[in-house]
Amino acid sequence: MITAVIASYRYGHLAAHCIESLLSQTQAPTKILFVDDGWGDCQHLPMLYPSVEFILRPKNLGTVVNFQDMLDRVETEYVLFIGADNWLRSDAIELLSHAKTDIVTYDIMVTGELKDEILVRVPGETEPHQGDLYWDRQNLHHGSMLYRTSMGKKIGYEKRFEDGHHPQEDWNLWDKMLELGATVTSLQEGLLFYRRHRENFLKYGDPSLTADVKVS
Repeated sequence: MITAVIASYRYGHLAAHCIESLLSQTQAPTKILFVDDGWGDCQHLPMLYPSVEFILRPKNLGTVVNFQDMLDRVETEYVLFIGADNWLRSDAIELLSHAKTDIVTYDIMVTGELKDEILVRVPGETEPHQGDLYWDRQNLHHGSMLYRTSMGKKIGYEKRFEDGHHPQEDWNLWDKMLELGATVTSLQEGLLFYRRHRENFLKYGDPSLTADVKVS
């Protein structure tokens, strides 16, 4: 019993790819929730995907409040959040459905026109794989881990640090779940395609990130 929550902000032009990846799974998620946090570029999607439940916010709530509201709506045993600019491998939900632990992590395929930026951000953590970059996340956090809904609700989403540009809300959840003794399983499979693109940098409104990214 898995709910997939697709979160979008400035990703309306990419979101259909993400939705299609969930609808074409070898084993379907129990429910798909899609939220546009107030950017307003996803109005075309509900008529295309009637089986998906859409929440199109009239104004931006911000990552932490938005994610907490979506978590509160989940009724299944497990939940997985995924950015609308990313997508899942076609057998991801089937593999994750065998979960017995509180958290299930898995590896990531870094792709997209700015994928090489990851070489600067996390040097030495990825390796080339079929034209993309393979990111080994064994027993390590990432934003699209599968986790037990009841435990997530007990902790809730909040900022990891009060200062800093990015709230790191998913890091906070991971830290607190481990503090409570959460059990963790890692799948040695690249199940998430993590798209690196210009909007990754524009969305946080940091002027230093709006210039063209140049890497060697």
